[in-house]
Amino acid sequence: MSVPLWWYLVAVGVGVLLGAEIHMGYPGVRSWIGYVVLVPLCVGALYWLGRTQVRVADGVFSVADESVPLALVGRTDTVERRDKQVALGPELDPQAFLMHRAWVGPVVRVEILDPASDVPYWIVSTRHPDRLRAALAAGNPG
Repeated sequence: MSVPLWWYLVAVGVGVLLGAEIHMGYPGVRSWIGYVVLVPLCVGALYWLGRTQVRVADGVFSVADESVPLALVGRTDTVERRDKQVALGPELDPQAFLMHRAWVGPVVRVEILDPASDVPYWIVSTRHPDRLRAALAAGNPG
């Protein structure tokens, strides 16, 4: 779920703008410290935001650091971009696991059947909701 490439230009611009704020306050070599630190920091933060992986492998569905066995995955449905506001607002259960990225259109809602967990479902942003739902169905024939 990487971010759009043009966002990196915005991150560099924000880093340069913040570096310029520091540059105006210090003369000499110290004036460049803001650029050297803040530009890579802004780009790195953007990269970190887009590094989340959604995987279905070895009988486990995992998103970021969370995982659930496929045997505990119930129904799935796709929520299109136009319906996300309702799904993530009034319809959202406060105990649901949410991995939402605004720059990714659809989300997949995955029911969790684990009686030991308070989490009723996961909502996961994905560019390929049909492939994710097919992988979940193939890995959980029951």
